Amino acid sequence: MSDTAVLYRMSGGEHLCPYGLKTRHLLRTHGYEVEDHELTSRDETEAFKTREDVSTTPQTFIGGKRIGGYDDVRRFLGETRTGGGDDEDGTTYQPVAAVFATTFLMAVAAAWSATGSLWTARLVELFIAFSMCVLAILKLRDLESFSLQFLNYDLLAQRYVPYAYFYPFAEAGAGILMVAGVLTGVAAPLALFIGTAGAIAVAKTVYVDKRELRCACVGGNSNVPLGAISLTENLMMMAMGAWMLATRWPV
Repeated sequence: MSDTAVLYRMSGGEHLCPYGLKTRHLLRTHGYEVEDHELTSRDETEAFKTREDVSTTPQTFIGGKRIGGYDDVRRFLGETRTGGGDDEDGTTYQPVAAVFATTFLMAVAAAWSATGSLWTARLVELFIAFSMCVLAILKLRDLESFSLQFLNYDLLAQRYVPYAYFYPFAEAGAGILMVAGVLTGVAAPLALFIGTAGAIAVAKTVYVDKRELRCACVGGNSNVPLGAISLTENLMMMAMGAWMLATRWPV
């Protein structure tokens, strides 16, 4: 017979607490029978919080002992990571892994559709170009936040602030032109320039100055640590720019 967990969560017309649903699912996946108490109004929720002397819901009780909210339950059950790859300081590589995995599959699909073959140079080109476009989208969704985080480490942006606003547009533009295979004389030098400038800035910040910062590669306010992954983004752009100049110039 499974253990029983008593869960109190908001589930009214005003607000359906997503953490309550996540807590219930987590408990059930760990074999608990959940005694689910839905707090259907603000008054009922406030009365519960006053009675139990807690400030938030959901709240879980196991064996008569209060475990706490969703994060407390997660730790109680030994699940110390929410995103698969988070470090103790809250940093995570999950957004970058999601981007690169998705863009690689996009490149595979596009290469197969265009050539009927997978392992071609065009697959690599499309992977890098798609990655540039998606990373640029993430930066452009909140350009102000990106620029603030980017200015923490990019040497060129620190000397000329508008470059922080120009960068994601340049990355997107170069990526789009590379997908189309046109205007190589514009796209390749642009990718080579921003990739080289970025690689120098990341290398100096991380490996010379030994600063621990968050990377703006997936947009502002990200928890991706500045380091090897950030350097990889820039090296990919450098390699793509140099490759296209060598193989497609003049186009």
